[in-house]
Amino acid sequence: MAGLIVERAILPRIARYVARREGGVEHLVVAALRGVVFVWGAAVGLYGAVLSARIAPEWSRLSQKLLVIVAIASVTLVVARIAAGAVGLYSRHLYRHGRGPDMLSPTIITNFTQLLVFLVGALIGLQSLGIAVTPILTALGVGGLAVALALQETLANLFSGLYIITARQIRPGDYVKLNTGEEGTIIDITWRSTKIREGPNNMIIVPNAKLASATVTNYYEPDREIAVPVRMGVSYESDLAAVERITLDVAREVLRDAQGSVRGFEPVLRYHTFGDASIDFTVVLRAQDIGSQDAVKHEFVKRLHARYRAEGVRFRSETGISLHDAGAAALPRLGTVERR
Repeated sequence: MAGLIVERAILPRIARYVARREGGVEHLVVAALRGVVFVWGAAVGLYGAVLSARIAPEWSRLSQKLLVIVAIASVTLVVARIAAGAVGLYSRHLYRHGRGPDMLSPTIITNFTQLLVFLVGALIGLQSLGIAVTPILTALGVGGLAVALALQETLANLFSGLYIITARQIRPGDYVKLNTGEEGTIIDITWRSTKIREGPNNMIIVPNAKLASATVTNYYEPDREIAVPVRMGVSYESDLAAVERITLDVAREVLRDAQGSVRGFEPVLRYHTFGDASIDFTVVLRAQDIGSQDAVKHEFVKRLHARYRAEGVRFRSETGISLHDAGAAALPRLGTVERR
């Protein structure tokens, strides 16, 4: 009855109280105790009943051992929940201080933390029952060789996932592109595979072993800012100095006003190609991350088109004949001269 009262009346009030506080370990403790306080109360009541009841000694000893197992299992469960929650809390702490992604810790780390706690709890439970742990560990070591041979691919993905996490070159929340063409945001790294969410909100499942051996472009390393090159061209009749001045003015306005742009960055314009009907150049802007580059491009193209129309700048030659076309038209006459 005491366990039921604590579980149904007292614990919810404590949960509402700690919910008003930002962060803290008390959230983890309250969440870990849900469903366990009643088990503890029932175990204490049954233990007292076994001690006071007149039953055979062997049944009394068996009941006490079972209650000890229940107590150890429940405490192990609480510790595992707190440990897993602490890993996520530490991940959020890193993000708030600019040293981690805006995601929870990878599932593989949480699972390993819980597995380690459960293994320690199992060893303590066996030791409390008087069972020797050393022979069991030896048998597990010998049997592990056979399991490793049978689960080579699974273990390869497991250790590849651990390598990916410990190397910290790819983390949940990073935007990556593989050499096979897949790209998107890393959602989670599990014990077998890595989940990548594409732009259209599709999920790509990549085995950890393949991801560890792939050539990966991480757009969030060394920082999230990304250069945004925009290629375009103007007609041969244009005043290139005026085009450069107008284009850079518009680029500065976009970097100052557009959402997702890097304010204070000085845009760059470089002419590079005599095209078929235009002189081509590239303008380099800068966005806060790869997800913002489309918005920056959109605003730049829209404003630049309006400014070019107002200034009378044309994108292509009026005649439609470029230097390349003129040279091609002269080739037959040159060939005739050579034959003569």
